[in-house]
Amino acid sequence: MLSIPFWKGSLCMQDNLSLYHIFYTVARTGSISHSSRELYISQPAISKAIQKLEQNLDTILFKRSSRGVTLTPDGELLFEKVKEALSLLDEGENSIRHNRSRDIPKLRLGASSTLTRYVLLSHLEKYISRFPHVRITISCQSTYQTLHLLDEEKIDLGLIGRPQKLRGYYFHPLLKIRDTFVCTRQYLENQKKLYPDEPLIQAATFMMLDEDNITRQTVNAQLKEHHVELSHILEVSTMDLLIQFAEIGLGIACVIRDFVKKELEEGTLVEVPVGFSFPPREIGFVCRQKDVDMDLIMPFFWEDKGIK
Repeated sequence: MLSIPFWKGSLCMQDNLSLYHIFYTVARTGSISHSSRELYISQPAISKAIQKLEQNLDTILFKRSSRGVTLTPDGELLFEKVKEALSLLDEGENSIRHNRSRDIPKLRLGASSTLTRYVLLSHLEKYISRFPHVRITISCQSTYQTLHLLDEEKIDLGLIGRPQKLRGYYFHPLLKIRDTFVCTRQYLENQKKLYPDEPLIQAATFMMLDEDNITRQTVNAQLKEHHVELSHILEVSTMDLLIQFAEIGLGIACVIRDFVKKELEEGTLVEVPVGFSFPPREIGFVCRQKDVDMDLIMPFFWEDKGIK
């Protein structure tokens, strides 16, 4: 029967905490060599720790053999108790971490990778400088997916291109943007040489976002309204790729003009007329109507109460 002298109780507990951890690992693995690798402790050091624990408890905890080690009855009793104790310690540590994390204010943002790069980052920089204690997470997806995450309350605030229908949300416009087609001068010259008798919209490769994207849907509606039908379309997942593909002369990219302003000014890219101009559309922050007055969200909406 495992017994601990009364006068040694609390002292042994403090002295033996590390020994108990070594004992538990050896008992769980059934091998001193495996425990040595797992704990990054030499095998002789583990053997000495087990011997010390056995001396302190005045009992034998393991049976040694060529196959490894197995628990004695006292060892099995101690193993179950140590297992419970370690589990309770883990539970206590996790509870403390959870309590601490609950005290940290959190803000969950959602936006496309394009809007995150070209619009959101500058606003975040100002926000973080004013509220450095807020833990911010950002998920990147399309406008419609962002609205879906708002519906499911998986994010608190979104940055989107304003869709035609937006019920149950508060939308705060930030800026107006305009779509356009761009490519390199060299690409245009090559198209004229290769297909001198064909209209550009029939001969060229037009690169656009996929059809689930609100920008693509807006552009498609305008093309249809003006009876413009593109013959060769290459779909790309992000606007950054569209811009890069246009810069290397892969085709004509449909992009947001504000996001290629530098390239247009430097002449790296040029605008391609398609017979009409795209109307402006809005980009802004959006949240659930009931969350408009949340302290963490308000600074994005009202300059007099938040970011300036």
